[in-house]
Amino acid sequence: MTSAPKTEPVRAFEAAPSEPRPDGTPAEAPAQPPKTSGRRRTILVGALAVALAGAAVWGYHYWTVGRFQVSTDNAYVGADISIIAPKVSGYIASVPLVANSHVNAGDLLVKLDDRDYRVAVQQAKAKVDTQDTTIVRLGKQVEAQLASIEQAQAQLQSAIADEARTAADFTRTSKLATNAFASQQSLDTARADRDKAIAATASARAAVSSAQANLEVLKAEKAEAESTRKELVAALEKAQLDLDATELRAPYSGIIGNKAVEVGDYVTAGKRLAALVPDNGSYVDANFKETQLRGIKPGQKVELTLDTDPDHPVIGTVDSIAPAAGQVFSLLPPENATGNFTKIVQRVPVRVRVPTAELERGHFRPGLSVIATVDTRSGAETSRTAEAR
Repeated sequence: MTSAPKTEPVRAFEAAPSEPRPDGTPAEAPAQPPKTSGRRRTILVGALAVALAGAAVWGYHYWTVGRFQVSTDNAYVGADISIIAPKVSGYIASVPLVANSHVNAGDLLVKLDDRDYRVAVQQAKAKVDTQDTTIVRLGKQVEAQLASIEQAQAQLQSAIADEARTAADFTRTSKLATNAFASQQSLDTARADRDKAIAATASARAAVSSAQANLEVLKAEKAEAESTRKELVAALEKAQLDLDATELRAPYSGIIGNKAVEVGDYVTAGKRLAALVPDNGSYVDANFKETQLRGIKPGQKVELTLDTDPDHPVIGTVDSIAPAAGQVFSLLPPENATGNFTKIVQRVPVRVRVPTAELERGHFRPGLSVIATVDTRSGAETSRTAEAR
């Protein structure tokens, strides 16, 4: 019995032999199965190694540096800007200031027409001079009244002497008349002379009192005139201040901005004419979340990155922390005790001091956006010193 010939099984990945198509064109060769590339495996292993290395570096940086840093992009450059405004009203005579230009302390910025104010100063001076003349006149009257008092006192002494003499004459005449050595007429004459002397003495006393009272009146008038002079001097000083206020000068060195004045304009007291930004008075207010404040203390270092110059960060210092969240100082603070309540993370301004050398470069202009990153590890000694104080 003859056995069947053995045939090898067809492998799954082998395709049947190709046969020609009906149109006579040769059939396509069968697709070969994909083979795993050693190059791809190398790339995957390398990428995994790079990822692991990157994660290790990031983890190390976070553990040693990152977890101690607090950052916010809600930070802006600020400055104590002065508003140039007139103290008095009037027409603008000249405007030496130029927009966006630098000025020094004491430079003339705006000058108002000062003719009316000069006239007011002259009038005030004339009133003071007139009052000075009045005071001098009253002083002379006081001196004259003192002389009148001395004269009245002398007349009083004379009257007293006459009274004593006539009283003695009356006593003698009365004795003589009693012994019939003097006539009744002589006695009557002596009595009349005595009474006249007594009346003259009383009149002299009244004249002295009147002279002294007039002296007090003159002294009071002089004191009143001197007080009035003080008022007139104050009015003169006020007029001089108003005259000086017609010249608006720079309170400190800085750059002029927001110019809003031209020659011929009529301005009133307090009207905004321009703004003066100080040279080295800028700072950064970083508004950190309340959840970020725990580790922030004055004296710590802050990395400041301006949006206008992101490639050159600047190292500043935490100067102070606001005593309350920003919403407390808003015009209309929220009332959380009424209506539905939705908790919102509040922000607290942190003032950051910028080095003077960086301010002199002129890059920190008020209003610019900043990214502030506080290193809570720094400033430990400063913080302990502040707490000890």
